[in-house]
Amino acid sequence: MTSQSIRAPFARAVRGARGYDVPSVEAFLGRAREAFQGSGGLSSDDVRTVSFPLVRGGFEVASVDAALARLEDALAARERDSRIRESGADAWVAGAKGEAQVLLARLSRPEGERFDREPWHRSGYSVTEVDIVAARVARYFAAGDPITAEQVRTAAFHPQRGGYREEQVDAVLDAVVRIILAVR
Repeated sequence: MTSQSIRAPFARAVRGARGYDVPSVEAFLGRAREAFQGSGGLSSDDVRTVSFPLVRGGFEVASVDAALARLEDALAARERDSRIRESGADAWVAGAKGEAQVLLARLSRPEGERFDREPWHRSGYSVTEVDIVAARVARYFAAGDPITAEQVRTAAFHPQRGGYREEQVDAVLDAVVRIILAVR
């Protein structure tokens, strides 16, 4: 592949604004194209957790994030189909149900107790805001209330002293996205 063939067609951030570092995005998308064409190594989890430095004049964040969401969806569908071929639909469904039950148990805990908390002198995610999202996701798992992977992906929380530990919340929300994409 030439560097010309991996150029991403994203708009640049508006003058003076920060966007994603162009070489970092292009390198990752080059890896993604190779993986998608079958030379492997990139998973939907890799796409979900990738991050890029913010620089002045970089690629517009929203357009890159939208492209990454589409790529994640495509890789997740491919991974699901591969697992079904390897172990059968029944085993795949049982695995997805098991993971969903673990998540439901955590998300159904009492408000304010769903995740570990930061000490009072450190900031974490807003407990109230996370609990609202957690309750909505719990209703999805328990009763099939509608929620999309994109809604979970874009959930954002204000900082709060003594709030929920960010890493823990992020890991659970990543698992929720994985399950939503797996059962589509």
